[in-house]
Amino acid sequence: MFIIAGLGNPGSQYAGNRHNIGFMAVDAIQRRPGFAPWSKKFKALISEGELAGEKVLLMKPQTFMNLSGEAVGEAMRFYKLGPQNILVIYDELDLVPGKSRIKTGGGHGGHNGVKSLDAHCGKDYRRLRLGIGHPGAKELVHNHVLGDFAKADQAWLSPLLDAIADNAEMLVRGEDSQLMNKLALAVGAQPDEDKPKREKPPQPKPAAKSHIHQARGGAKPNLPTSGPMAEMLKKMFGSKDS
Repeated sequence: MFIIAGLGNPGSQYAGNRHNIGFMAVDAIQRRPGFAPWSKKFKALISEGELAGEKVLLMKPQTFMNLSGEAVGEAMRFYKLGPQNILVIYDELDLVPGKSRIKTGGGHGGHNGVKSLDAHCGKDYRRLRLGIGHPGAKELVHNHVLGDFAKADQAWLSPLLDAIADNAEMLVRGEDSQLMNKLALAVGAQPDEDKPKREKPPQPKPAAKSHIHQARGGAKPNLPTSGPMAEMLKKMFGSKDS
């Protein structure tokens, strides 16, 4: 059994919120052939199906965001699973809208749903983070995450959710790099565009030579051949003719 849990808040008043993009993603997967209708269990709405030859349990915790881990932890213990059998999908303020990132483990980044998952399931589960953008100031975050997606957001949101559902088998198989490329292409971004471009390593500057070294290895200096200075140099270094 493999658990894919989307995070969000239950209730129609929250359905269109940016904070509920995790619910939206698992809804999109559940609409694909092979998944049962939603039913209630483990303090969540659940749907069983199969992906990539693996039994999959889709979950939408109904505990409200801050207690999401209670539901997922209960299912994890019931099926005797470890964190490696869990993938959680949720919203990410620190990614621009439409950007996706996936990783195993890590910090909660201030996300209360993830804090709860960490407490009930351990930290070593996989996390698919879907960018909703940051409003620009801390005091605006609450209204931003609990605000609905704008109509203009559908230009990237719908293709992103469809791409997650279409490629959900990659989530089960752990084909994370390939999935990230698929999701990037779906929203019109360049695959791996965030990876720093290779730059030519800076060429080391030639070591500065002392004036003595320059005199020894460089062109012969123009020394006077007559006059008092020439006579002095002859006495110091001797004449090459002698």
